[in-house]
Amino acid sequence: MVEWLTAEISSKYNYWVSILLMLIGFYAIIAKDNLIKKIIGLSIFQTAIFLFYISLGVVRKGTAPIVSEEMILKGYAYVNPLPHVLILTAIVVAVATTAVALSLIIRLYEEYGTIEETEIIGAIKRKEADQDRPAF
Repeated sequence: MVEWLTAEISSKYNYWVSILLMLIGFYAIIAKDNLIKKIIGLSIFQTAIFLFYISLGVVRKGTAPIVSEEMILKGYAYVNPLPHVLILTAIVVAVATTAVALSLIIRLYEEYGTIEETEIIGAIKRKEADQDRPAF
């Protein structure tokens, strides 16, 4: 039983690495107060998703998806290129998301002088409280 479990876990190590990276990224997004660290956590999480989907698209002893007569006659397995193409698109979206998030962080730093989430929320609450007070 133990040997079987060890063999199963070690043969699918890329899935375990992907899950570990997802947990690390999710922890950074939830637990960290610094906005830059949150963006790094988001990037780690996205990388874990990319690794997971590329791992799903792997076909053992698969060939390139170029159909030939020999491939049809012998029934070769081929690797579906669609997951890889979708991941390339997702990487472009991830880079764009990171760029927009960093530009928003720069704008927040210019406005509030910090990139710590709790300090920014506190400054926003103080600003709202000051606006609610009547002027004398």
